[in-house]
Amino acid sequence: MDTKKLRILYLQTFPLYGSGSGTYARYLAREVSHHHDVAMVAPDHRQISNSNVKMYPMKMPFNVSFTGHPEWKNSRLYKDISHREILQIYKSFLNHTVDAVEDFKPNIIHVHHAFPFSWAARFIKSTYQIPYIITIHGSELPTAQKDKRYIALTMDALSRARRIIPNSYYTRDWMLQVFGDEYRDQIRMIPGGVDINKFKKVDTGGIDQEFGIKGEKIVIFAGKLTVYKGVKYLIRAAKKIKGKVLILGDGPERKNLEQIVKNEKITNVRFIGHLGADTDFLIKFYSRANVFVAPSVWDEPLGLVILESMACETPVVVTRKGGIPLAVKDGQNGFFIRPRNSVDIAEKVNRLLENETMRLKMAKRAREIAITKFSWEIIGRKFENIYEKFAYFNHTK
Repeated sequence: MDTKKLRILYLQTFPLYGSGSGTYARYLAREVSHHHDVAMVAPDHRQISNSNVKMYPMKMPFNVSFTGHPEWKNSRLYKDISHREILQIYKSFLNHTVDAVEDFKPNIIHVHHAFPFSWAARFIKSTYQIPYIITIHGSELPTAQKDKRYIALTMDALSRARRIIPNSYYTRDWMLQVFGDEYRDQIRMIPGGVDINKFKKVDTGGIDQEFGIKGEKIVIFAGKLTVYKGVKYLIRAAKKIKGKVLILGDGPERKNLEQIVKNEKITNVRFIGHLGADTDFLIKFYSRANVFVAPSVWDEPLGLVILESMACETPVVVTRKGGIPLAVKDGQNGFFIRPRNSVDIAEKVNRLLENETMRLKMAKRAREIAITKFSWEIIGRKFENIYEKFAYFNHTK
């Protein structure tokens, strides 16, 4: 469809690597930049590769996150900061947003996370008349649920958004529970996506040699090591898993997990650490894995690592939590497991490791689902339709 080229400004709360929302923001901006002019305010100096996204790096007064961040080793949590520090964060986000708006002159703003960037977007809407939409990633909801200081400003910001976009039906229901039912008409669900041209099965001879895993059956977890991810249940399952378990990622829970391995003398678990911006390395691990496990104990909005591993033709073993059932069909591209159940994890993983025919069939199906439902091209078009509908063109001052 031949439409006017838009200027879209993204506001992203976290670095572009190391978290689901950072990955989401990066790939969406890249995809949309192929058709429109795109800029982003984020606490990150890195350019987005293969794109013309104009970056406005944000200097944080201090690093603060919802559940921790692997690139911010000493990150504080929103639930722990003082009232005055909330004001500091708000002022910083608002100043950076105004600077970007003055320079870039967007037709529409897309905010990642329900808060705190939405508060700045609310000010921009009032003064500059530029409309905004908000993506709810889900990781912000436990903080809002427990800490009432974030509710009133966020409710006001949500009420003025042209669209509110949760990344799964579960995230939608959770958001309505936290903030109230009056936003229902503004909501459209759009899941995260995966770069199917980048995330695909590749040659893994290099990591076989580097990590001494040639000929081994490999089970991997990738993600932030927090209690919510349930990795300790995978580690405990490892004793019965007939292969090697590789843990990719870092986070506050790593020391505890390493202690479990040591105390229980588990010999087939290895911590690889945080891979940073090296997605090629990550793709090799996805491709090499016989099974990917996501044993989340919280309601995962929709783990992008699950989509990435599927795109690399790796069947998944996951808990039926939150938005995950959008991508995983039990018995087709993976298996569901009960949360906090190491016995169930070991049983489902071994079933895949021991039946190569079934595993390869599921691997092919995993890639098909990633291509037909979750490619960034498909997701990007859905967002572009929304931008085109609500964009504002009459800048005056």
